[in-house]
Amino acid sequence: MIVKEWCMYCGECAGVCPRNLIEVRELTLKFDEKECKDCKICIQVCPVQALEKEVI
Repeated sequence: MIVKEWCMYCGECAGVCPRNLIEVRELTLKFDEKECKDCKICIQVCPVQALEKEVI
């Protein structure tokens, strides 16, 4: 889950996703949760902790 109030749309999460499931475009973050293998690398690199562990 993305906390939109915190997200800076910097793309750090998209850059580290080993399956390329995250896309940042025009202040939106798209994520394919069906294909996610729950590695949580995106959560670890988020500089503002805008990703929540329950979904991503």
